[in-house]
Amino acid sequence: MTAAEHVCGLRGSRTKRLLDVLVGSSLLLVAMVPLSIAVVLVAVRLGRPVLFRQERLGEHGVPFTMLKLRTMHHPDPAHGLVTDADRLTRLGRFLRASSLDELPSLVNVLRGEMSLVGPRPLPTTYRERFTSTEHRRHEVRPGLTGLAQVHGRNALGWEDRFRLDIEYVDRQSVLLDLRILARTAVVVATARGVRAADCATMHELRPEASVR
Repeated sequence: MTAAEHVCGLRGSRTKRLLDVLVGSSLLLVAMVPLSIAVVLVAVRLGRPVLFRQERLGEHGVPFTMLKLRTMHHPDPAHGLVTDADRLTRLGRFLRASSLDELPSLVNVLRGEMSLVGPRPLPTTYRERFTSTEHRRHEVRPGLTGLAQVHGRNALGWEDRFRLDIEYVDRQSVLLDLRILARTAVVVATARGVRAADCATMHELRPEASVR
């Protein structure tokens, strides 16, 4: 990398971070009323805790705690609540379809753990399941939305998802982020690709694999 490329990269990362803070804080402020209503509904229908917390892989593979609204009952084999399909509630399906469950993740954006745009963060339990090429998705901050989300969301297979994640890493720019954010609004409004075929959410990545 030349000195000029390094300077451009620094400027781009600063602009991206400024965009994250300005747009993220504005979205959180605008969404405060629907988020408050959703919190009350989750507390009444599902109980506490209202927030779902999970360790996800961040930039350079550093783990962080991602925040979302709960959409599922706790596992309870005695009452038939075992799989995601069993545990996902009608309220949860609505929250996911409308992406309201993602609003608490704006706190992760403001903390600098996530960006508005980037590869979606995956659970830390997946760490050993990536190939060396797939690990490149961790060269940037994970995002609320990304190329994969505007090209199919959870309906995409893993191969296509990773291909788009790596494409984003190679092409990243503020202009690309703005285009993805604009397309995300359409995807959310139409509730496209909320779940994979024959799955309540998305298929697990190589459940038996340990790829290094």
